[in-house]
Amino acid sequence: MTTPRRIARAAFESVDKLFDRAFTPAWNPLYHLGTLGWFFYWIVIVSGIYLYIFFDTGINQAYESLEYITNVQWYAGGVMRSLHRYASDALIIVMMLHLVREFVMDRYRGARWFSWFTGVPLLWLVFACGISGYWMVWDVLAQYIAIATTEWLDSLGIFGQSIARNFLNSETLSGRFFTLMVFIHIAVPLFMLLVMWIHIQRQRNAKVNPPRGLAAGTLGMLLLLSFIEPAVSQPPANLDIVPAVIDFDWFYLLAYPLLDRLPGLTMWAVAAAGTLLLLLLPLLPPLRHEPAAVVDLDNCNGCGRCVEDCPFSAVSLQPRTDGAAFSEEAIVSNNLCLSCGICVGACPTSTPFRRTSELVPGIDLPDQGIRALREKTLSQAEKLTGMARIIVYVCEHGPELEKPENDQVGVIKLPCIAQLPPAFIDFIISRRHAEGVFLAGCAEGDCYYRLGQQWVDQRLAGERDPYLRKRVPRERIAKCWAGITGNRRLQRELTAFHDQLKVLPPLQQRTSSPVDEASAEQSESRG
Repeated sequence: MTTPRRIARAAFESVDKLFDRAFTPAWNPLYHLGTLGWFFYWIVIVSGIYLYIFFDTGINQAYESLEYITNVQWYAGGVMRSLHRYASDALIIVMMLHLVREFVMDRYRGARWFSWFTGVPLLWLVFACGISGYWMVWDVLAQYIAIATTEWLDSLGIFGQSIARNFLNSETLSGRFFTLMVFIHIAVPLFMLLVMWIHIQRQRNAKVNPPRGLAAGTLGMLLLLSFIEPAVSQPPANLDIVPAVIDFDWFYLLAYPLLDRLPGLTMWAVAAAGTLLLLLLPLLPPLRHEPAAVVDLDNCNGCGRCVEDCPFSAVSLQPRTDGAAFSEEAIVSNNLCLSCGICVGACPTSTPFRRTSELVPGIDLPDQGIRALREKTLSQAEKLTGMARIIVYVCEHGPELEKPENDQVGVIKLPCIAQLPPAFIDFIISRRHAEGVFLAGCAEGDCYYRLGQQWVDQRLAGERDPYLRKRVPRERIAKCWAGITGNRRLQRELTAFHDQLKVLPPLQQRTSSPVDEASAEQSESRG
């Protein structure tokens, strides 16, 4: 991670902590920018449908119908208009924050390029929706937008006749042109919905709804704002005069002041260059591609757990090709795999207890496999002394210990904390390789690989396969989801965990025969 990006990420995480205290990590809006975008979109759609019922598309009647909706029917139509306006503004805010956040967190390159690439057109579509919506109000702001926009389009020189000439005066404006704008304002959001759907297609378990509490609170704030500061029209448009003063909207019209100062073609060049830069960012530079996960058919029974747990739809099932008794096998798409190892942690054959056969799970990472993980674990454990030994597994994208290793703490880094199968925790504690296991990773609710942190929590709680066995004492396990700015917190919580282990009763040596080991291995392999 480069220094500027690390500084920017640290700044984001500092703000995240403030929001965590105010909203809790589960409801932190900065962790749900994408789902909030969907939420605001649906508010705009629902409120827009209501407004369209009472809206008159005639040139002379458009302004009057909106005045009726706003002032006479203020208790319903007025609230809907305000919700329509403020949800549209909020959509711009969360989209921009989402774009910047994903860039800063480096979650836009490699296999994630598709989501980034399909997200860029959404910027153009949402601005087209907003600008055409302002146009339909047909007040002085709409008049300014109409003239500036059509002059900008005319600068391309691709239209047979000037579009701006329709706005020379009131007599030249055609009702059919205004009807076209109404059609655009309806058609573009529908097309935008299609692109939004495409945008999330490569994300398994993609969320499109924010947590209910966050959604309810956000809707309540919008309603409160709608009553306190209702959206109203400016004076009606009059093409026979040039408006001297207009109330500007900086959310959707930020570029319009430049249209008054720069030639139209220059603005098109700026817009095209900016769009092209955004589209090419995943290649500037491209993410270094780690070897993708590989499947070993001799140990794969096609259970599908790796498919369910992969955050990026990189693993799928297909009919068996090796003639084994199982009906399906897992396959990995190299183009979609981010080498996070979450699928490895989900595989029931990823067990360190295996003695009767070589430790080769059904799916594994070539360079950071389960066998190497067991060797690192045992190597670290051999170095530890004392009565409160701890093995720390930490995500590469999480915090770092100020003192990575000492005679009572061994540290092992993983691509994602969810690569660690729960059986490893059982192995460490039941075999007395250490008195405790400590897990550390990304900030709570903001996993670099989307779902790794969530899967770990559910596996430890016995809510998701593979489960952590009930025999494992939970008081000997601790977690710290802190992010890269949580180094001090990690050190503090690790010290507290070490003190806690000191006062616990000594671990009892668990003995088992070779027959027991073989039985346990078969049980793990069957899941």
